[in-house]
Amino acid sequence: MALEHALLVSLSEREGSGYELARRFDRSIGFFWAATHQQIYRVLRRMEEAGWVTHTDVAQEGRPDKKVYQVAGAGRTELTRWLAEPIEPTMLRDELGVKLRGASLGDLDAVRREVERHRDEHAARLAAYQAIERRDFPKPSTLAGRELHQYLVLRGGVRAEQSFTDWCDEVLQALRPKGAR
Repeated sequence: MALEHALLVSLSEREGSGYELARRFDRSIGFFWAATHQQIYRVLRRMEEAGWVTHTDVAQEGRPDKKVYQVAGAGRTELTRWLAEPIEPTMLRDELGVKLRGASLGDLDAVRREVERHRDEHAARLAAYQAIERRDFPKPSTLAGRELHQYLVLRGGVRAEQSFTDWCDEVLQALRPKGAR
């Protein structure tokens, strides 16, 4: 997937300035597709040149005008094309797994500490996703359309983080020093 497609999805949900899109990435889409603010601005320019988005200048008091981007007809066509295009299943590529595989070749305690750190980060992300789920989707059985789709992506994140956290717990249990409880 190209950043262009993530931006088209976001702008299809709600128009916005480059800054607003960057903030959305920080709070939602960025959990699944990361982009820096500079990348977003650079890609928006490229998308506008391609005719996928247009912008409206909005005056701001005491600050430069901001550009508010909208998806253009060509952008909707591209998004429709991309949504129908088959993609390859994601291949798990995890450096922690490689470190664990080689743990007997180095400092096992250092690897154990790294697993603990990853476990804590995944548990924190899981807690954040669950908080979003409680706040934004208190009655999932009533969801339809865009809200259902957003919820299902969030559920994928919840399940992935829960799975990774559980796996780290399993690894830490197995790597416990003999005699430790």
